[in-house]
Amino acid sequence: MSSKIGAFICSGCGIGDCVDIEKLEKVAANDTSAKFCATHDCLCGPEGIELIANEAKQQELDAVVLAACSPRVNTDVFRFGANVLVERTNLREQVIWSHAPNDEDTQALAEDCLRMSVVRAAKTGTTAAEVQEQSDAILVLGGGIAGLTAALEAAKAGSKVVVVEKSERLGGWMARMHKQLPKCAPYEQVQPTDIDALIGEVEKHPDITVALSAEIGSITGAPGMFDVRLRRTEEEAAQSEPAEPTGESEKDEDGGEKPWLLVDTSPIDHRVGSVVLATGWQPYDAAKLGRLGYGKYRNVITSIELEEMAVQGRIATASAGKAPQSVVFIQCAGSRDEEHLAYCSSACCLASLKQAGYVREQSPDAKVYVIYKDMRTSGHYEAFYAKAQEDEALFLTKGEIDSVEGEEGGGVTVRVRDTLIGDDIAISADLVVLAVGMVPSTSQNELLGLRYRQGKGLPELAYGFPDSHFVCFPYETRRTGIYAAGCAREPMTSLSAAEDATGAALKAIQCNALAAQGMGVHPRALDVSLPDFHLDRCTDCKRCTEECPFGALDEDEKGKPRPNPTRCRRCGTCLGSCPERIVTFHDFTVDMVASMIKAIEVPDEFEEKPRVLALVCENDAYPALDLAGLHRLEYSPHVRVIPIRCLGSMNMVWIADSLAAGIDGILLIGCEYGDDYQCHYIKGSELADYRMGNIKETLDKMMLESARIRVEQLSLTDYRKIPGIIAEYMEDLEAVGPNPYKGF
Repeated sequence: MSSKIGAFICSGCGIGDCVDIEKLEKVAANDTSAKFCATHDCLCGPEGIELIANEAKQQELDAVVLAACSPRVNTDVFRFGANVLVERTNLREQVIWSHAPNDEDTQALAEDCLRMSVVRAAKTGTTAAEVQEQSDAILVLGGGIAGLTAALEAAKAGSKVVVVEKSERLGGWMARMHKQLPKCAPYEQVQPTDIDALIGEVEKHPDITVALSAEIGSITGAPGMFDVRLRRTEEEAAQSEPAEPTGESEKDEDGGEKPWLLVDTSPIDHRVGSVVLATGWQPYDAAKLGRLGYGKYRNVITSIELEEMAVQGRIATASAGKAPQSVVFIQCAGSRDEEHLAYCSSACCLASLKQAGYVREQSPDAKVYVIYKDMRTSGHYEAFYAKAQEDEALFLTKGEIDSVEGEEGGGVTVRVRDTLIGDDIAISADLVVLAVGMVPSTSQNELLGLRYRQGKGLPELAYGFPDSHFVCFPYETRRTGIYAAGCAREPMTSLSAAEDATGAALKAIQCNALAAQGMGVHPRALDVSLPDFHLDRCTDCKRCTEECPFGALDEDEKGKPRPNPTRCRRCGTCLGSCPERIVTFHDFTVDMVASMIKAIEVPDEFEEKPRVLALVCENDAYPALDLAGLHRLEYSPHVRVIPIRCLGSMNMVWIADSLAAGIDGILLIGCEYGDDYQCHYIKGSELADYRMGNIKETLDKMMLESARIRVEQLSLTDYRKIPGIIAEYMEDLEAVGPNPYKGF
């Protein structure tokens, strides 16, 4: 805990023009925790920094409270060594920029903010990072375009890489394609896949080991110390005799050792620091699309089957073996359909335009029709779409497929309604191509063999894609140190998959580096705090192990929580879940926040000045409040804001403490969650909403109205909604009346 605290108050950026600095100095001087107070007109300037540094040294301060701008700015400026804690009081963005200047309520808000900051500094302990020797190797699952790119980029950055591919060769779907979409300007023409060159680079790189015809037996451990057991795929094992280990490596063309791992029937173990999941995709099962004629008519095929024909050098009908003169491409075959795949597979429209080019190149007189729900060719690929539209023999129209019917002789009639031209049409075709969507290649539960309390695989979204924060942290899964890339994460083009893989590789490298230093990863990167469990008071309720979104907690043989430190994301959900308050962080404890609440001066009921506590998520809600201040949006000065790590870290005792202290209402503001956004810690906002049932029960016991507590969701971009949210809440609170516990 900090025992020698100095308070430094900035009067710059208009702070001194809007609040009484002398009164703030008295607040700091009267606080028994603060040993020193000084004021400067620009704390972030060279003179201000020098003042703080000198006083911290002369006064032997172990903590400084800086009453100035938001803690989200000038983070690189206010650093005074590892032995001096820095606590920030947000006077600029959340006091003077968002409230009336020189008003008694604004002054009271500033004083309460300073009191809470001093308490927080006094209650913050110290800790050292738990540094240990760990592996910096990276395991890449999948040998397609994403896996190969991730492996090569990680190896170029200096990491050792193990690539595991379940088939007998590298390349994935790209090795089975005739051409690929344009990947460079002017983005108008298809290009060779160039996959052989990429495979060659991976095979020759001295820091990449490749395991073919192999799969994961199990992955145990945690970031920095994953123990991976490989085994031969069942298909390969059934077809081959067990290999006798020779103890020698194969030789490459130059006579050097090739880092290939020959997987025999015996398990082979590796230790790695992180994992890139790049297992790719499979086409949606066209057998489920009988309505579109697949399996019923020989000349109704999938886009995959057409690509295979193109690779062989000739596109032909199954019925006659002749080059088709009329081809219909049906888009969204099973995609954007609640009965099959509800989502868009991203690359299907582009793939059909590419394949239409195959048909036209082979048969210049052929007619090609593309029937789509919406033509989706994002970004640079609009140029590819525009180029395709120049072909007069390519007919594109929006429409719904009414039916697909067979004709005598093997032809197929496609009936289309609601077209752009306003008429229903019927197209007689030699060949119908269904643009089937993408699905994840393998269930993660079967693939990874993880050993977490919550199961063997990655927690998944709908349709089998790994759950992650798809807005801010697209590669991150709910298993720390395991990063999804390419079409294993979401449907995308090959160019996007390569870019995605590069990002995932960088995240894997970052994870290895941070884990080795005992630091957290996203979104609290560099955080060295870890939860401490006072197990002597643990009642074995298992709420912390069940509610941890990241599987950081297992259970020992007695049913008590067993931490896995490098899995922890420092969200504090375990702290919020524990009814016995046995979980603490050195800089975030139940007692700390409770003490900050008690530091708020609550007027009596006769002053008619309500007090509202706002516990806000530090990831979206708190920055949104800063943005509201930046745009000079005003809201009630009766609200006192305490940022917490996540709304899931909210402990129920803070509600009881607030109401017992006379606080009139509590506003909980967390990340927006759902299909269009997502909590930074996956389940935090949902957990807070779920816990509202317990909160209501607490209020009933205290004979208080449940309307005093409200949970709100707020994304970062919703900062303009803040004044309205607070105003509406304050109106409802006024109707409820003051807290009857005031003055007790």
